[in-house]
Amino acid sequence: MPGYRVTQELDPSRWDAYVDSMPAATCYHLSAWGKIIRESFGHPTHFLAALDPGGEVAGVLPLVQMKSALFGNFLVSVPFVNYGGLLCRDPGCVEPLLGAAEELRRCCGAEHVELRHLGSGIEGLPTREHKVTMVLSLSADPDQQWAKFNAKLRNQIRKAQKSGLSFRTGGLELLDGFYDVFARNMRDLGTPVYGKGFFASVLGSLPQTTRIAAVQLEGKVVAAGILSRYKETMEMPWASSIAEYKPLCPNNLLYWESIRLAISEGCAFLDFGRSTPNEGTYNFKKQWGAEPVQLYWQYLLEEGKALPELNPKNPKFQAAIAIWKRLPVRFTRLIGPAIVRNIP
Repeated sequence: MPGYRVTQELDPSRWDAYVDSMPAATCYHLSAWGKIIRESFGHPTHFLAALDPGGEVAGVLPLVQMKSALFGNFLVSVPFVNYGGLLCRDPGCVEPLLGAAEELRRCCGAEHVELRHLGSGIEGLPTREHKVTMVLSLSADPDQQWAKFNAKLRNQIRKAQKSGLSFRTGGLELLDGFYDVFARNMRDLGTPVYGKGFFASVLGSLPQTTRIAAVQLEGKVVAAGILSRYKETMEMPWASSIAEYKPLCPNNLLYWESIRLAISEGCAFLDFGRSTPNEGTYNFKKQWGAEPVQLYWQYLLEEGKALPELNPKNPKFQAAIAIWKRLPVRFTRLIGPAIVRNIP
């Protein structure tokens, strides 16, 4: 059995070369996400790499420490996004990386380590399977994709096209419009909003693969999302629309044009992002033909400790959510980023 050495000193270029070589990798495993999180939230990052006896990278585990009086002290791979966790070519390095993560947990005084795995998990770890991501397999051309939609969905897209809505993509020049829509939608959901600087950092750190997609009416953004491409997958991890424009179906145009864009760039999949099975956003995504892929959120924690419950359905957060929905948007934009920086 070969011995592995776990280090936090791996050069970012070697880290990213390994991540890019792994079929199960996501963009959130890249070193750029450590930079984005440090810049945007100030959280310490611990990028663990397992090296084999010859010094070659055999596995990686990006971890972020989050610590606050309100939400506690814990490590996550990777917070604020859907995926992360262990990425190993050699199964033999799973145990050394988990061991290093557990040692780090104890040294940091953290309550738990949360690993966000896509599609499969690590046997034997406490696991929560409450979320899925919705992934659409893309056809070779838009006409073939269009033919797969039911009549209702096609009519909604046509309605959007006839309502004077337009679609465009861009970078930082669209950030203000995107953020206005996103902040308003998050308030309506009762959720603190990320600071605009977070999205600016995402766009600035990954300019070749990340952009804003926006639907406009008479120059005003009424629906928008962040598009991120990695390998064969185009993902929309954040998307929002203004409720009063729902009769014009701007969301339908946003996703249809994003599908057309992904096909034109040779993508094989469009990832609609995380959902709770059988709830509203899940059903919206399913109508496009997207299929659920299980997310496994797995934990390292002290023996006998219960799984953490940092989620909106936890009863102790319900009163705060109800109050948040009634606050002015300008106020939620001001104080939201200070709160959400500690919610993974």
